[in-house]
Amino acid sequence: MTLLTEVVKKRLAYRRTVAELRAMPRQVGWDLDLFPEDAEKIASRVVYGK
Repeated sequence: MTLLTEVVKKRLAYRRTVAELRAMPRQVGWDLDLFPEDAEKIASRVVYGK
């Protein structure tokens, strides 16, 4: 796999993860201790390990 392909796949995974976290019902987020306001930070940790 080329570096460009890997970068694109990670970016798509990041965007998909952010969208899913933002779309999550607030009650579900509270139960999981996840909040839509933290979507970018959580997605970054999950996808990029940062």
